[in-house]
Amino acid sequence: MGELRSSVSASPGVPRGEALLHDPLLNKGTAFTAAERDALGLRGLLPPNVHTMEEQLARVLDNYRHKTTDLERYIHLVSLQDRNETLFYRLVTDHVEEMMPIIYTPTVGQACQQWGHLFRRPRGLYVSYEDRGRVADLLRAWPQPDVRVIVVTDGERILGLGDQGVGGMGIPVGKLSLYTACAGIAPARTLPIMLDVGTENEGYRRDPLYLGLRHHRVRGEPYDAFLAEFVEAVQAVMPRALLQFEDFGNQNAFRLLERWRDRVCTFNDDIQGTAAVTLAGIYSALRLTGQELRDQTVLFLGAGEAGVGIGELVASAMVDEGAAPEEARRRCWFVDTRGLVVRSRTDLAVHKLRFAHDAPPQADLLSAIRALRPTALVGVSTKPRAFTQEVVEEMSRLNPRPMIFALSNPTSKAECTAEEAYRWSGGRCVFASGSPFPPCVLDGRTFVPGQGNNAYIFPGVGLGVVATQARHVTDRMFAAAARTLASLVREDDLAVGRIFPALARIREVSARIGAAVAEVAFQDGLAGVPRPPDVAALVKGAMWEPRYRSYV
Repeated sequence: MGELRSSVSASPGVPRGEALLHDPLLNKGTAFTAAERDALGLRGLLPPNVHTMEEQLARVLDNYRHKTTDLERYIHLVSLQDRNETLFYRLVTDHVEEMMPIIYTPTVGQACQQWGHLFRRPRGLYVSYEDRGRVADLLRAWPQPDVRVIVVTDGERILGLGDQGVGGMGIPVGKLSLYTACAGIAPARTLPIMLDVGTENEGYRRDPLYLGLRHHRVRGEPYDAFLAEFVEAVQAVMPRALLQFEDFGNQNAFRLLERWRDRVCTFNDDIQGTAAVTLAGIYSALRLTGQELRDQTVLFLGAGEAGVGIGELVASAMVDEGAAPEEARRRCWFVDTRGLVVRSRTDLAVHKLRFAHDAPPQADLLSAIRALRPTALVGVSTKPRAFTQEVVEEMSRLNPRPMIFALSNPTSKAECTAEEAYRWSGGRCVFASGSPFPPCVLDGRTFVPGQGNNAYIFPGVGLGVVATQARHVTDRMFAAAARTLASLVREDDLAVGRIFPALARIREVSARIGAAVAEVAFQDGLAGVPRPPDVAALVKGAMWEPRYRSYV
């Protein structure tokens, strides 16, 4: 007998039968209608009952909530994404506060650490050092012809976990899931890439299930040549793609950003995205303290890419408020593993020199606090519990409303917990963290800690860049994103101590940030499309919605 055919025609170019069911971008599972099943050769390949998306959501959500660990929930969601991306994104979009800690920090860190043991199905491109000379060919083989956002890592500095080698692929996959869920970048327009140049993690090199190259990391000129080949290949094969560098080691992150930022459309989220979300948090906190930004003294614990990136953007914002550039920089101080960053030290990396001020050396964080009397303390150190009770109490002695930002990820690396910060400050601190903490009650008052999640920033920035086809991503765009994010914090958020909007509003936030970024692109002559009468409408029109399409 021949294949059953329907008199109803299917959409041209759509695969048929099992091939369609195995395409996560097109698959609808049990939601294929009777007419679609006949037209697409699906009759008999699915159970007979047709389900709505809402019924499918009820099933997957029930299964998800029956999982007993966060890692099991992560695996469940990744498996759904591999089967049916539209349903996956509807689930995440409708339950973003519940799902975000699973598909990204902190749970994604566990997934990266066990990548070789959890591996089921490849997603994205794995480009290894052994592929040099043919990187463009690998990109040309990617089946989606119009990639607009690429997130790439070499796995050297994953969250606060260090070198995860090829397991770092979990970060680009997770980040791009947030681009789609939070800002509506169509999943077919995204591409996660892992650049495997080896690993210094000896445990992974010895692990028989490790999936990457089993040698030390390539360094120096060979590394730079490989990265240059990659960036140039992206420009040749995917010229409209925004290239986001993610979780590179400090020694490479700053160099790569400086080399490419004025030549291609690129940014580094660890440097610029973290800076914008932190600046937004400071703006919001100042609504509680009643002070001006230019009058703040900010002390950073950690002088890597995140900390220095925040310092640069904060100083720039102070200059915008009328401070002299040198005065603004002197408002930002850093403590690294050897104490306060001061000009007399001879061991400073190049990226720290811009914030090395003339001052007496201080051996530790507490001594630096007593000497500098900062109004804000920002932790980007990945040193768990570095904000001790004595540290928080000293900040509270110096300030009526001290800003305590424990931003290191994942949760296990946070400088202190929300409950500790509120309790040690007597409920007076303005707190933010990098990973989520639950609300806490102190003396009958409920505090809802704000999460300084980069997902508030980078999806909206990417949306604005994609909508305008901007040629470059600039610091002015990130400053606009920070101001916009802060403006979206409501009085009822501030009343409970939350200095960022509720995550449930993330698509609204991303649309507003996208419009602000688009405005900068048009004002600065960076847009690749004509300015429309309504920039906000242009941005919203670029947002993909997770809804099933009809195939007949």
